[in-house]
Amino acid sequence: MKQSMKWMLALACGALVTAGAAQAQVREQTFRWTTANPEGHPIVTGGHKFADLVAQKSGGKMTVKLFPGAVLGGDVQVLSAVQGGTIDMFSMNSGILQGQVKEFAIVDFPFLFNDAKEADAVLDGPIGKSLADKLPEKGLVHLAYFDLGFRQMTNSKRSIKTADDIAGLKMRVIQSPIYIDTFNTLGANAVPMSITEVYTAMEQKTIDGQENPFTVIEANKFQEVQKFLAATRHVYNPQTMAISKKTWDRLNKDEQAILLDAAKEAQAYQRKVSRDAQDVALANLKKTMEYTELPPAEVVKIRAKLKPVIDKYSTNVGAEFAKQVYTEVDKVRAGK
Repeated sequence: MKQSMKWMLALACGALVTAGAAQAQVREQTFRWTTANPEGHPIVTGGHKFADLVAQKSGGKMTVKLFPGAVLGGDVQVLSAVQGGTIDMFSMNSGILQGQVKEFAIVDFPFLFNDAKEADAVLDGPIGKSLADKLPEKGLVHLAYFDLGFRQMTNSKRSIKTADDIAGLKMRVIQSPIYIDTFNTLGANAVPMSITEVYTAMEQKTIDGQENPFTVIEANKFQEVQKFLAATRHVYNPQTMAISKKTWDRLNKDEQAILLDAAKEAQAYQRKVSRDAQDVALANLKKTMEYTELPPAEVVKIRAKLKPVIDKYSTNVGAEFAKQVYTEVDKVRAGK
């Protein structure tokens, strides 16, 4: 009996030592996380959740400090800084990463997804993993896909009820070739421009309108200088949250596991927050703007018009990869 008690005591002590050693693997450190979105935006809310989870899971040893509102620079500067390791983490539109990995352009394909469930299923499945797996060779490690939402159109000229209503409008688009080609193909005059210039440009009537998710439209007060709001849902914007590979490689397996676990939980939380916020933003925008939705028949017309754009960029990302993506979307759609 005494021998048995001694053995149990030794076993318990060994377990305590092992647990203590595991805890000791987590070191005190601070990470800098940045995004162009302002404080209060759902992307930043997701960042705060991530920071809270990292602190909780690390016993307070690991701290994530947030720098929202592009205070550390624009997307191009931040991307370079994270690759260089001078900033640890970012959240930015996944499509921006096509400059590093050409296949990321696929997320900017117009009308790729019908709804958020399709987007989640594809991004959380083999396609999303395939994209994420290409980042380490570019100095980045994927952590999560946050939700920015579907892009919608506003303008000061007229209601958009049909595909033809888009023609002739001078529309600000993000500085991406596929956006420029998409709107020019629809007969609009696409004007690439930084978002910081958009409000003034619309106020001064140098452009007629712009396109962004409801939350971005409201956060930037575009409703003050725009009369018409159309739910076009032409592009779904995921945001990639990534960490510098230089930072990642300095971490041990316990620390890496904490970040990955926290990111997974924060992703689920952020998506719900973002989608709830879209509904609230739309309700607020409707109070001062004339709201329309494109009928399904008009969406079919727009998709037909945009086929040359899809074909062109399918070649750019690789015809086989584009086919895989569309096959995966069809599979998800069929399984609903």
